[in-house]
Amino acid sequence: KIDRRGINPVTDFKLLQFYNRIISEEKPDKVITYSIKPNIYAGLICRHKKIPYYANVQGLGTAFQKELLAKFVGILYKTAFRKVKAVFFENEGNAQEFIKRKLIAEDKVIVLNGAGVNLEHYAYTPLSSRQEEEKDASGEGKRHFLYLGRIMKEKGIDELFTAMRQLHDEYGDSVVLDIVGFFEDEYKNAVEKMVEDGIAVFHGFQEETRPYYVMADCVVLPSYHEGMSNVLLEASAMGRPVITSDIPGCREAVEDGKSGYLCEVKNADMLFEKMKLMADKSIDEIEEMGRCARERMEELFDKKKIVEQTVERINNQ
Repeated sequence: KIDRRGINPVTDFKLLQFYNRIISEEKPDKVITYSIKPNIYAGLICRHKKIPYYANVQGLGTAFQKELLAKFVGILYKTAFRKVKAVFFENEGNAQEFIKRKLIAEDKVIVLNGAGVNLEHYAYTPLSSRQEEEKDASGEGKRHFLYLGRIMKEKGIDELFTAMRQLHDEYGDSVVLDIVGFFEDEYKNAVEKMVEDGIAVFHGFQEETRPYYVMADCVVLPSYHEGMSNVLLEASAMGRPVITSDIPGCREAVEDGKSGYLCEVKNADMLFEKMKLMADKSIDEIEEMGRCARERMEELFDKKKIVEQTVERINNQ
């Protein structure tokens, strides 16, 4: 049991005890941890037991958005990473933040292109392969924008809903936002209102996401912070252009203007302009952007290459 966001010391102490128990029982030769609490608490246990360990920082998360909390978490990270063999980061920006805060020695930093994407599982699927869609008066199909992920403030949902309303005001029913994911309670009414107004279709949480990438013309993720967004990598691998924030963990996935568009974080007006650019494109133009997105994934983000790099680093440390 783990409370991802909570900072209750009693709950976290139980988590620390759990890691201690499982590591004592398994007696591992090496330990690899992912995400903030395993990185810190399992790291502390491994340091105490003198077991070689490696950490993966998948993003800075909310802990680094508030300076007081960032300082506290920084102390924990610095303590846990004192004997770490290596720390893997998913983007250069996050790595530099840790170095700047003196949380880790620079020679222990390894930057990978995220966790990579399985190019076989997320196979390239041309837009032309989709089934015939509903047509408007001009004979064109609807332009489907897709948001896939947790429906929460830090994913830029407020900006997305604002931009999408503007887009719907201008283009009417020829544009639609498909929403796949689960919402935090504060967004229940907002999601329902978007659906009621005919601006969005809510598909709920889905374990199998590929059909939703297939039905999309463009994937939108105006996030405030990411490690390396799997959604952007998966969408791009399947040949869908993306619109996302110009921040570490998002910008690396996109060649701006070629495989998608970058926009200023927390800027609903700019997001609207980028979505408008996409709405005005022909299917052939979107298809070309999607091909460029796939090529970028093949060149930089093939999961097989990322795994090989990770294993090589661990074996050579």
